[in-house]
Amino acid sequence: MRTLKITLATALVFILTASAWAGVMGDDKFQMETEKEKEAVKLVRDTARGGYDLVSTEEVKTLLDKKEPMVLVDTMPFEDSFKKEHVPGAVNFLFPIPDMAAWDAKETAGKAETDYTTLLGPDKGKLIVVYCGFVKCTRSHNAAVWAKKLGYTNVKRYPGGIFAWKGAAFPVEAAK
Repeated sequence: MRTLKITLATALVFILTASAWAGVMGDDKFQMETEKEKEAVKLVRDTARGGYDLVSTEEVKTLLDKKEPMVLVDTMPFEDSFKKEHVPGAVNFLFPIPDMAAWDAKETAGKAETDYTTLLGPDKGKLIVVYCGFVKCTRSHNAAVWAKKLGYTNVKRYPGGIFAWKGAAFPVEAAK
Protein backbone atom coordinates (compact mmCIF):
# COMPACT_ATOMS: atom_id res chain seq x y z
CA MET A 1 0.00 0.00 0.00
CA ARG A 2 2.82 2.38 0.92
CA THR A 3 4.60 1.63 -2.38
CA LEU A 4 1.38 2.30 -4.28
CA LYS A 5 0.95 5.66 -2.51
CA ILE A 6 4.55 6.61 -3.28
CA THR A 7 4.15 5.55 -6.90
CA LEU A 8 0.88 7.50 -7.24
CA ALA A 9 2.38 10.55 -5.54
CA THR A 10 5.42 10.39 -7.82
CA ALA A 11 3.20 10.02 -10.87
CA LEU A 12 1.05 12.95 -9.73
CA VAL A 13 4.12 15.14 -9.21
CA PHE A 14 5.41 14.12 -12.64
CA ILE A 15 2.07 14.88 -14.32
CA LEU A 16 1.72 18.24 -12.58
CA THR A 17 5.30 19.17 -13.43
CA ALA A 18 4.87 18.10 -17.05
CA SER A 19 1.57 19.99 -17.30
CA ALA A 20 3.08 23.11 -15.79
CA TRP A 21 6.09 22.82 -18.11
CA ALA A 22 3.84 22.34 -21.15
CA GLY A 23 1.80 25.35 -20.07
CA VAL A 24 4.89 27.48 -19.72
CA MET A 25 6.29 26.28 -23.02
CA GLY A 26 2.96 26.73 -24.75
CA ASP A 27 2.53 30.27 -23.47
CA ASP A 28 6.19 31.01 -24.04
CA LYS A 29 5.96 30.45 -27.81
CA PHE A 30 3.28 33.13 -28.02
CA GLN A 31 5.32 35.50 -25.88
CA MET A 32 8.38 34.81 -28.03
CA GLU A 33 6.37 35.59 -31.17
CA THR A 34 5.23 38.89 -29.65
CA GLU A 35 8.85 39.80 -28.96
CA LYS A 36 9.91 38.83 -32.50
CA GLU A 37 7.12 40.96 -33.90
CA LYS A 38 8.23 43.99 -31.86
CA GLU A 39 11.79 43.57 -33.10
CA ALA A 40 10.69 43.13 -36.72
CA VAL A 41 8.43 46.18 -36.69
CA LYS A 42 11.14 48.29 -35.04
CA LEU A 43 13.70 47.11 -37.61
CA VAL A 44 11.40 48.00 -40.52
CA ARG A 45 10.59 51.41 -39.05
CA ASP A 46 14.25 52.18 -38.29
CA THR A 47 15.20 51.14 -41.84
CA ALA A 48 12.52 53.35 -43.42
CA ARG A 49 13.40 56.28 -41.16
CA GLY A 50 17.14 55.85 -41.79
CA GLY A 51 16.87 55.56 -45.56
CA TYR A 52 19.23 52.61 -45.81
CA ASP A 53 18.70 49.01 -46.99
CA LEU A 54 19.07 45.65 -45.26
CA VAL A 55 21.30 42.71 -46.13
CA SER A 56 21.17 39.13 -44.82
CA THR A 57 23.91 36.86 -43.51
CA GLU A 58 23.95 34.90 -46.77
CA GLU A 59 24.15 38.10 -48.80
CA VAL A 60 27.10 39.39 -46.75
CA LYS A 61 28.86 36.04 -47.17
CA THR A 62 28.28 36.17 -50.94
CA LEU A 63 29.62 39.73 -51.13
CA LEU A 64 32.75 38.69 -49.24
CA ASP A 65 33.25 35.54 -51.31
CA LYS A 66 32.97 37.57 -54.53
CA LYS A 67 35.38 40.13 -53.06
CA GLU A 68 32.92 42.92 -53.80
CA PRO A 69 34.44 46.34 -53.04
CA MET A 70 32.88 47.52 -49.79
CA VAL A 71 33.58 48.84 -46.35
CA LEU A 72 32.29 46.40 -43.71
CA VAL A 73 31.93 48.18 -40.38
CA ASP A 74 31.60 46.41 -37.02
CA THR A 75 30.05 48.91 -34.60
CA MET A 76 30.68 46.96 -31.38
CA PRO A 77 33.12 47.91 -28.60
CA PHE A 78 36.70 47.10 -29.60
CA GLU A 79 37.92 45.37 -26.43
CA ASP A 80 34.74 43.50 -25.51
CA SER A 81 33.80 42.32 -28.98
CA PHE A 82 35.70 43.29 -32.13
CA LYS A 83 39.12 42.37 -30.75
CA LYS A 84 37.87 38.87 -29.86
CA GLU A 85 35.90 38.13 -33.01
CA HIS A 86 34.37 39.85 -36.00
CA VAL A 87 33.32 39.13 -39.57
CA PRO A 88 36.50 38.74 -41.66
CA GLY A 89 37.57 41.97 -43.31
CA ALA A 90 35.53 44.21 -41.02
CA VAL A 91 36.86 47.45 -39.61
CA ASN A 92 35.77 48.79 -36.25
CA PHE A 93 34.00 52.01 -35.38
CA LEU A 94 32.05 52.18 -32.13
CA PHE A 95 28.53 53.59 -32.14
CA PRO A 96 26.15 53.89 -29.19
CA ILE A 97 22.94 51.89 -28.78
CA PRO A 98 20.51 54.80 -28.24
CA ASP A 99 19.61 56.93 -31.27
CA MET A 100 22.43 59.36 -31.97
CA ALA A 101 20.67 62.42 -33.43
CA ALA A 102 23.76 64.61 -33.12
CA TRP A 103 27.38 63.51 -33.35
CA ASP A 104 28.73 62.91 -29.86
CA ALA A 105 32.45 62.06 -29.78
CA LYS A 106 32.25 60.66 -26.25
CA GLU A 107 29.71 58.09 -27.54
CA THR A 108 32.00 57.12 -30.44
CA ALA A 109 35.13 56.49 -28.34
CA GLY A 110 36.39 60.04 -28.87
CA LYS A 111 36.18 59.90 -32.65
CA ALA A 112 34.78 62.70 -34.76
CA GLU A 113 32.53 62.69 -37.83
CA THR A 114 35.63 63.23 -39.94
CA ASP A 115 37.14 60.02 -38.53
CA TYR A 116 34.06 58.07 -39.70
CA THR A 117 34.21 59.74 -43.13
CA THR A 118 37.89 58.84 -43.41
CA LEU A 119 37.14 55.23 -42.48
CA LEU A 120 34.34 54.99 -45.07
CA GLY A 121 36.49 56.60 -47.77
CA PRO A 122 35.99 59.26 -50.44
CA ASP A 123 33.76 57.21 -52.81
CA LYS A 124 30.23 58.16 -51.71
CA GLY A 125 28.75 55.44 -53.97
CA LYS A 126 30.82 52.59 -52.54
CA LEU A 127 28.95 49.83 -50.73
CA ILE A 128 28.93 50.39 -46.97
CA VAL A 129 27.71 47.47 -44.80
CA VAL A 130 27.34 48.04 -41.07
CA TYR A 131 26.58 45.51 -38.34
CA CYS A 132 26.54 45.03 -34.60
CA GLY A 133 25.77 42.04 -32.40
CA PHE A 134 22.23 40.97 -33.20
CA VAL A 135 18.91 42.21 -34.60
CA LYS A 136 17.82 44.04 -31.45
CA CYS A 137 21.12 45.93 -31.19
CA THR A 138 20.86 49.38 -32.76
CA ARG A 139 24.51 50.40 -32.98
CA SER A 140 24.39 49.46 -36.68
CA HIS A 141 21.30 51.64 -37.15
CA ASN A 142 23.27 54.65 -35.91
CA ALA A 143 26.20 53.77 -38.18
CA ALA A 144 23.91 53.45 -41.22
CA VAL A 145 22.08 56.70 -40.44
CA TRP A 146 25.35 58.58 -40.07
CA ALA A 147 26.77 57.13 -43.28
CA LYS A 148 23.65 58.41 -45.07
CA LYS A 149 23.93 61.82 -43.34
CA LEU A 150 27.53 62.03 -44.53
CA GLY A 151 26.42 61.54 -48.13
CA TYR A 152 27.02 57.84 -48.74
CA THR A 153 24.35 56.45 -51.05
CA ASN A 154 24.85 52.66 -51.00
CA VAL A 155 24.40 51.90 -47.29
CA LYS A 156 23.17 48.57 -45.99
CA ARG A 157 22.59 47.38 -42.45
CA TYR A 158 23.30 43.76 -41.61
CA PRO A 159 20.89 43.32 -38.67
CA GLY A 160 21.81 39.73 -37.72
CA GLY A 161 25.35 40.83 -37.02
CA ILE A 162 28.01 38.67 -35.45
CA PHE A 163 25.46 36.39 -33.74
CA ALA A 164 23.82 35.46 -37.07
CA TRP A 165 27.25 35.14 -38.70
CA LYS A 166 28.37 32.67 -36.05
CA GLY A 167 24.95 30.98 -36.13
CA ALA A 168 25.55 30.25 -39.81
CA ALA A 169 28.90 28.70 -38.79
CA PHE A 170 30.87 31.17 -40.91
CA PRO A 171 34.47 31.90 -39.90
CA VAL A 172 35.37 34.83 -37.68
CA GLU A 173 38.67 36.57 -37.14
CA ALA A 174 40.22 38.34 -34.20
CA ALA A 175 41.93 41.73 -34.17
CA LYS A 176 45.70 41.65 -34.34
